Amino acid sequence: MQALEALAERDASICMVATDSRGSAAASGFAQKFPDRFIEAGIAEQNAVGIASGLASTGRTVFVVSPASFLSARSYEQLKVDVAYNRSNVKAVGVSAGVSYGPLGGTHTALGDIAALRALPNIEVFAPSDAAQARAIAQYLARSAGPAYVRIGRGDVEAVYGEGEAFDMRGAKLVRDGSDLTIVACGEMVWHAKQAAALLAGEGVSARVLDMFRIKPADSAAVARAARETGRIVTVEEHSVHGGLGELVCAIAARSCPVPVRVLGFPDEECKVGKSGELFRHYGLDAQGIAGAALECLGGRAGCAG
Repeated sequence: MQALEALAERDASICMVATDSRGSAAASGFAQKFPDRFIEAGIAEQNAVGIASGLASTGRTVFVVSPASFLSARSYEQLKVDVAYNRSNVKAVGVSAGVSYGPLGGTHTALGDIAALRALPNIEVFAPSDAAQARAIAQYLARSAGPAYVRIGRGDVEAVYGEGEAFDMRGAKLVRDGSDLTIVACGEMVWHAKQAAALLAGEGVSARVLDMFRIKPADSAAVARAARETGRIVTVEEHSVHGGLGELVCAIAARSCPVPVRVLGFPDEECKVGKSGELFRHYGLDAQGIAGAALECLGGRAGCAG
């Protein structure tokens, strides 16, 4: 959000709408610096999206910031009609996505937002992996004129990229090259995928890591190339295995170069309660779990497509 504040200093059209989050890290700095361009909607996500769309109709670039679990569910109709259908210049930012609110249980998890927002027309979907990438996405969105959804976590994350790293918003980011298989990840999972690739290197396995930070529209060419060149794919996401990155990659591979794909994510069950790191370990989404799944996939055992 510091990047957004810097952009707002140069662009008076940038506004923010938030939901009961004036005191949060996501909105507090913006509210203090630009009180005339900040609207606190309270615990009313539907109203917040409607307000944002109204502001956008007057020529403003509006970022609406709210917990992903509520923004993507409670205000889905408003995102569908007020934003996507009308092609409003609204950037919906779902904070504390995935299991960032893990200790609060299932009511606060956001494990279906990628699936839901991917299904809406006219809207871009992003899942940045670290702060450097999030800044680049914010800069891109401040210049773009259409709807977007961005899901980010709650707190600090490990850096995947160095300062000044360049990002092409049209394509996936190659984190690490490899020839034996490809790990496609998004969001916080990219760092874990990078660590898994290092573990696999110790086992003599050359793993490519692709950061699919722009989920919609997706970089189909990068996935097709990975399928052709490495022969096997493992996908990793802090999201349900239904409707997210994994199924997206499977669809691309099926059309372009059918190969075995192993989809790692949260299964079709009520998510356990715990801190995100604990949940990642439990569901095999940490470096060890990803590396183990990759070795199974390479071994050709049953379940590579599961």
